[in-house]
Amino acid sequence: MCGIVGYIGPREAYPIVIKGLKRLEYRGYDSAGISLINSSGMNVYKKKGKVTDLEEATLGKDISGHIGIGHTRWATHGEPSDRNAHPHTSNDGSLSMIHNGIIENYASIKQELSNKGYQFSSDTDTEVLLNFIQDIKQNNNCSLEEALRIALKRIVGAYCILLIDKNDNNTIIAARKGSPLVIGIGKGEHFLASDATPFIEYTKEVVYVNDYEIAIVRADELILKNLGNEKQTPFITKLDMELAAVEKGGYKHFMLKEIHEQPSTIFDCLRGRLLTHSGEIRMAGIDNNIDKLANANRIVMVACGTSWHAGLIAEYVFEELCRIPVEVEYASEFRYRNPVINEGDVIIAISQSGETADTLVALESAKAKGAFIFGVVNAVGSSIARISHAGAYTHAGPEIGVASTKAFTGQLAVLNMMALKIAKAKGTITEDRYINLMKELEAVPEKVKEILADTSNIKAIAEKYKDAPDALFLGRGYNFPVALEGALKLKEISYIHAEGYPAAEMKHGPIALVTDKLPVVFVATKDSYYEKIVSNVQEIKARKGMVIAVATVGDTVIPSMADDTMFVPDADELIAPLLSTIPLQLLSYYVGVAKGYNVDMPRNLAKSVTVE
Repeated sequence: MCGIVGYIGPREAYPIVIKGLKRLEYRGYDSAGISLINSSGMNVYKKKGKVTDLEEATLGKDISGHIGIGHTRWATHGEPSDRNAHPHTSNDGSLSMIHNGIIENYASIKQELSNKGYQFSSDTDTEVLLNFIQDIKQNNNCSLEEALRIALKRIVGAYCILLIDKNDNNTIIAARKGSPLVIGIGKGEHFLASDATPFIEYTKEVVYVNDYEIAIVRADELILKNLGNEKQTPFITKLDMELAAVEKGGYKHFMLKEIHEQPSTIFDCLRGRLLTHSGEIRMAGIDNNIDKLANANRIVMVACGTSWHAGLIAEYVFEELCRIPVEVEYASEFRYRNPVINEGDVIIAISQSGETADTLVALESAKAKGAFIFGVVNAVGSSIARISHAGAYTHAGPEIGVASTKAFTGQLAVLNMMALKIAKAKGTITEDRYINLMKELEAVPEKVKEILADTSNIKAIAEKYKDAPDALFLGRGYNFPVALEGALKLKEISYIHAEGYPAAEMKHGPIALVTDKLPVVFVATKDSYYEKIVSNVQEIKARKGMVIAVATVGDTVIPSMADDTMFVPDADELIAPLLSTIPLQLLSYYVGVAKGYNVDMPRNLAKSVTVE
């Protein structure tokens, strides 16, 4: 959730930290704050609202200093307010800390500290942890590093912490468990952040900090230790990311930019893997583990949100092509219901960020029971990528808009290639079908480009229906999860209540909602369910419902019945979701814009859910 940034080195810290916070606002934007140390002491500024509100609050203030930490918040403990904003300051005024995560046993620790006379100025678990560290440091007469180590052995929960001491202007101490932390290695300087986007113009060399590690960071030194005080060797990775990837590039919103990037991001995902000229799919994570995957007793796909919808589509594809039983689980439910996991099971974890807390815990449990873990993630070096036995990156690049678009289609592209490759190894697909689907997948980037060439019709449809209080999304087969994803996007971006259903289930309840005021969005491309979906459209029209259809170019039947139609190029039904989802992304975008909302930062949401 929350975004954290830190800097130590010869430059002024304030502009680096502020710019970094703006790039991390997709992780939370309830409040923001910064703490700076200079020769006169420590200055802490924080403000409810966006990072721009913090900037205004610091006008005319002392913002000098070569060491600083900053935070943009997604509220967990305590409402969004100035007092609950990070950084927090210890009772004695010497320490300042920012935190991403949740301390589950904060209440008992808070009571202990209250009994000792500690006062709390916020409702947060973070302030409790900070004063616990101060208390340990004072009572044990130990270093800040040692006090943090002792405190972390006592607390329960997830955390990424940056900690500074006003009496030491040359050290940032950091620690992580369950929440991401990456350190950028510069020349005589270091950068710390939740991901690498805040500092990519300064360095491409990074260290991904592991769970249960403490980092002692100075301008010219990086020391990693575990909680047993044993030094760890930092593993330096070279970033494959450019500054343009985290800038809007002339688009009004990141969401629109990322929708329009999909022809290139899908192409990048397929490039070097999908080799139609030789009839090969090369994916090292699959190649090196083909026996485990092809001989799996079953496949369980574990994900949250949009990634869960990608898993639902993949369930259809894998079962059709590979003839392996597939289950798709919400990670938040999977981790708590004591699922039956055996050796020979394959768990496919799907996550844009690779840091989703529920998915990570679910994987740890499944791995301990002997399952083979395969990660499908976008973020290189992420926690899910590291906990998995093998995996495949989607190569979609940084996704800044909170509502996932290009990461979703990247996931579908990877999962389709996986299914084709496993089916080929198992012999459950004919050569002709295999080659045809490879060609269909290869054609997707150009077909997406066709959809995006003129979006004026979709924009007009959005204007027409922007004031609807509710919407119903229906699809069948491979397009049923697309309907779910379309409903989710509209909810996220426009705050319109939307439901997704299998079209055949409409008669089992949802049809009671249909009036001449209810827009019903049908994902009705030409496939093996086409005649059935035509009948479902007629049933809605018979009850005066307003029908918006996603239809195949050249179709005349669906458009003749629908009030409005958005067209996509023809494609095999296994591949069609990669296309039919694009108009729904655009529809939600344009409705949100028409309603005057900030579509990049929907209320109450954050990009990467690193807390429960």
